[in-house]
Amino acid sequence: MNKDNIFEIFRTLMAIVISLILAFIIIFFISKQPYVALSKFLLGPLSKTRYFSNVLEMAIPLTFTGLAICIMFKANQFNLGAEGAFFMGAVTATIIGIKFSLPGLIHPILAIVCGGIIGGIFLFIPAFLKVKWNANELVSSLMLNYVMFYLGIYIVNYYLRDSNAGAMVSYKLKTTALLPNLIPKTRLHYGILIAILMIIITYFFLFRTKWGYAIRMVGFNSKFAIYSGINNKSVILYSQIIGGIIAGIGGATELLGMYSRFQWQNLPGYGWDGVIVAILSRNNPVLVPIAAFFLSYLRIGADLMARITDVPSEVVSVIQALVIMLVAAESFLAKWKHRVIAKKAIEEIKAEEVNMNEQYI
Repeated sequence: MNKDNIFEIFRTLMAIVISLILAFIIIFFISKQPYVALSKFLLGPLSKTRYFSNVLEMAIPLTFTGLAICIMFKANQFNLGAEGAFFMGAVTATIIGIKFSLPGLIHPILAIVCGGIIGGIFLFIPAFLKVKWNANELVSSLMLNYVMFYLGIYIVNYYLRDSNAGAMVSYKLKTTALLPNLIPKTRLHYGILIAILMIIITYFFLFRTKWGYAIRMVGFNSKFAIYSGINNKSVILYSQIIGGIIAGIGGATELLGMYSRFQWQNLPGYGWDGVIVAILSRNNPVLVPIAAFFLSYLRIGADLMARITDVPSEVVSVIQALVIMLVAAESFLAKWKHRVIAKKAIEEIKAEEVNMNEQYI
């Protein structure tokens, strides 16, 4: 790990620490029982196995969308379509889970693979628009999210809806399609193993393959990449398609692991959370699960705090906003970094002068 990466990790940690300190100050001002609130916020998720499993459950979809965003951001493509791709991945898994009758192991695998394929197909659209007509992928992907949302809702409500249920939900998924629980008496499912596998694959792809190298070079300096013979247009296309595939797999995994039927009537928000995870992890797949766990831990802790004390769970939104602002601020700790670099350079120059003098003598 080079010094720049170490500095970025340190800068992110400092942003988190400062944000938590400010949040603690807010809690002390607004709460009549601040010590109880802080205790539940910081230690609540560790107090019971069920609470800690809730943290891991929430971290699974955050990991998938964080990885999807990382791939696209590494190529300097600000595609935010992971939200819609995640949603359509879940809709696709619903179709497979209801309409198909397959053996237990094959059924969820087929549903997850199909969810990934559909996610990739949809995110091909903003990528193609960027390559063909230089359309801004940020705008086109944001608009496409709502296309995917309304299309998914239409499919579920008009073709898969259980009219005997008391809500706008689909028929129940076949039990062979569901991902079993990993730990008894919790909702933690085998999707966490799929997420771990996806982390390994994403890291290997980005840092051990020529396609991953091309993504990183295009993101770092597109003009140099062109000069080096890299086809930027193909990189723009496949980086966003792969991001869509990962998000679609995440949506399918979340649905099959956490639900017995499709019941979302709004976008779940995991795609937007994936942006936060990608920012916190500095677009590094190895750090994505840590960032996802951190964000999930904060939210479960805030929920426990809100249920037991007088502090609202929205305090997490304050922490998130502060962390993003500090991490995104390029000048945050930049002077300190400059002083460290300058001091190191002066020391090296002095050491070189001493060596030259000794050789001369």
